Amino acid sequence: MEGGGHKADKTEFTECWRTSWQRPYIMRLALSAGIGGLLFGYDTGVISGALLYIRDDFKSVDKKTWLQETIVSMAVAGAIIGAAFGGWMNDKFGRRKSIMAADCLFLIGAIIMALAPTPWVIIIGRIFVGFGVGMASMTSPLYISEASPARIRGALVSTNGLLITGGQFLSYLINLAFTNAPGSWRWMLGVAGVPALVQLVLMVFLPESPRWLYIQNRVDEARDVLEKIYPLNEVEEEMKALQSSIEAEKAEEASIGDGIFSKVKSAWSNYVVRRALYAGITVQVAQQFVGINTVMYYSPTIVQLAGYASNKTALALSLVTSGLNALGSIVSMLTVDRYGRRRLMILSMIGIIVCLVALTVVFYEASAHSPSVSMFESAHFGGNSTCSSYLTAPDVSSWNCMKCLKASSDCGFCAIEPNKYLPGACLAANDATKSSCKGEHRMWYTKGCPSKIGGLAVALLGAYIILYSPGMGTVPWIVNSEIYPLRYRGIGGGMAAVSNWVSNLIVSETFLTLTEALGSAGTFLLFAGFSFLGLVAIYFLVPETKGLPFEEVEKMLEKGYRPSIFSKKRQNVDPA
Repeated sequence: MEGGGHKADKTEFTECWRTSWQRPYIMRLALSAGIGGLLFGYDTGVISGALLYIRDDFKSVDKKTWLQETIVSMAVAGAIIGAAFGGWMNDKFGRRKSIMAADCLFLIGAIIMALAPTPWVIIIGRIFVGFGVGMASMTSPLYISEASPARIRGALVSTNGLLITGGQFLSYLINLAFTNAPGSWRWMLGVAGVPALVQLVLMVFLPESPRWLYIQNRVDEARDVLEKIYPLNEVEEEMKALQSSIEAEKAEEASIGDGIFSKVKSAWSNYVVRRALYAGITVQVAQQFVGINTVMYYSPTIVQLAGYASNKTALALSLVTSGLNALGSIVSMLTVDRYGRRRLMILSMIGIIVCLVALTVVFYEASAHSPSVSMFESAHFGGNSTCSSYLTAPDVSSWNCMKCLKASSDCGFCAIEPNKYLPGACLAANDATKSSCKGEHRMWYTKGCPSKIGGLAVALLGAYIILYSPGMGTVPWIVNSEIYPLRYRGIGGGMAAVSNWVSNLIVSETFLTLTEALGSAGTFLLFAGFSFLGLVAIYFLVPETKGLPFEEVEKMLEKGYRPSIFSKKRQNVDPA
């Protein structure tokens, strides 16, 4: 689930701090618009914890994996539509009004979810939130970039990416804070309305983007905004630069057509752009199919699969992964211009594959060595409390906790105390038996089983995030901002972004189903396979764009990119 933006170096961050201190109005614009990024991160992250308590309140959700996946993924489906519709709104009504419209969608969605009487109403609220996420994902960075001085634009837009990961981290904190509150998931989902309302109020008092104002022939208003952003002696120069940039943009749009379909056709028929799209779409699809959003959307569930039954414990451990993701975004800012885009992605993919294979082994071992099921323990709670699948099985001598849970969604495992690794009971998964189990101070399991190596699984998830975030987490967006010829940058980046959202939807909509069909170990092995294919594709299709002017990137694509070991070495010939 990751946002894109301009790239800034350390010098630009220093200049950003100095300029913002001198002209605080600039930071006010950037941070007000950046709340959209915070909302983006919060609403995509909060569902991971809220889902645990939604399952507790609605038994239909707990029993139906596809319903859990739908609740999670409908925000992604809404984001695809919101991003497409947001592009039209940005041009028609302006960046400021588009941000305010996104805030209204966030607010409506938060209220619907907080008051939802049934799971289907939660899904409707998630769709509204998704519309807002899609619009905010493109409008907030666009507004910041157009309302920022050129010399610090990259640093200010990078704050939007930081606020996205910060929003995800905040969502985990809020989830943890409301674990013991009545109606916990309602508070978790409803809190998103607060920053949306704050941003809506702030944007009422902020101006429109000077670029959009100029395009609408509101030249005097554009000048007024620029006078608040730039020193007076620079305003006229910026007005001229704005005029020439907009005229060049209109000329480029005329050369490739006005409609979306004509632009797509023109881009795909141009072999240089087509090669750029191979690279741009490859990195965006690979970013999702390494399985990152299974971790961001289902992190507490994965922790429970690793053997931590407590919702509060699962949320606390998941907070670590979210914090590491935010930290990784900062690491990326400091390293991507030093080590290059291609190298960071390849190293990141290798590390991801190692972690996914290790997680496969850990989850397999945890499943194979889960506590046995004891007939005596199962009978301890009464014949009516024992899981029917266990009672009717022809041979239960080989049953363990994992086989009990996989036998039916109506089965749960009650661990013995004080040693939860000893043989326990396979019981009917209902409120009465759950209460009986917990009434004897035992742990109740329905997703994963007690495991002595569960801590290793959590550590590997943390390593996975550390290796993902600085490389595959942020670099694909940077590559897509650099690889397309200027006149095709908008349509090329848009096509790649849509491929990212669609891949995100596929992964988030299938994860829990895959864990039921293949097991946790098989699912992580599948993602390791996808990651290997992504690594191969990146190696062969994605060139290095670090430090290259756009013209040089275009020339490189004209010749056709091949990895260095497949390129013919030039022989050095001594002219003498």
